[in-house]
Amino acid sequence: MILEWLSFALAGVVAGFAAGLFGIGGGLIIVPILVTVFSWQGMSAEIAIHVAIGTSLMTIAVTSLSSMRAHHRYGMTQWPLVGRLAPGLIIGSLGGAVIAASLSSSLLQTIFAVFAILMAGRMWLPSPQALSTRILSKLFISLYAAVTGIISAMVGIGGGTLIVPYLVMAGQSMQKAVGTAAACGFPIAVSGVIGFIWMGTQVHEIEGDWQTGFVHWQAFIGIIMTSVFMAPQGARLARHLSHRNLSRLFSLLLLAVGLMLLSRS
Repeated sequence: MILEWLSFALAGVVAGFAAGLFGIGGGLIIVPILVTVFSWQGMSAEIAIHVAIGTSLMTIAVTSLSSMRAHHRYGMTQWPLVGRLAPGLIIGSLGGAVIAASLSSSLLQTIFAVFAILMAGRMWLPSPQALSTRILSKLFISLYAAVTGIISAMVGIGGGTLIVPYLVMAGQSMQKAVGTAAACGFPIAVSGVIGFIWMGTQVHEIEGDWQTGFVHWQAFIGIIMTSVFMAPQGARLARHLSHRNLSRLFSLLLLAVGLMLLSRS
């Protein structure tokens, strides 16, 4: 019992520090760590990746609130845009959870690995340039939000890696794009968690006192307890390193994670 708590707390230490250091929500770090910890604990390989993603979204549902509050306080959240994105994000995230829960562990793990590798490659490309505010039209923004919700729920992230470039290309400043994306993480996470809980009780017979569907509450509590303290430490270190070097270091980490999961799937 103590060893389990320690393993999840350690996962929170690594995820929180990485989130603060690299400026990410943590999902791309939390999921592979949890898959590893769950395998050590003997969880069925058929559901480990599903539970890791569902639990990751649960942590994002909580941590996104503090991020949202901070960006709002500095006036960087464009709430009208959040309102336009939210319906598509909610529907897409719920749909993404349903799709993910219906996939085999091997296929879902492959999808996560490929996404991580693509994100690693994206970090070596130039920053997106403003194109046109036309891509914020009602139809386009609804479609993009739905696709973002689906992908985010399927890989357990808050959607910032997809929303920020889109808003920058739509002519928004990087600061406001990040602030708006931070607020979008909450509806994505909550909708995704609902989908993973519901589908987990429908598709698989879940064993264990700490699980509700595809959400592992002990892992969630352990990660939250330590990640909230470690994120500021990572952010403090990040101030002394160049953004370019941080991005490339994180891309190498994502590449390693992606290749590791591909080899296991």
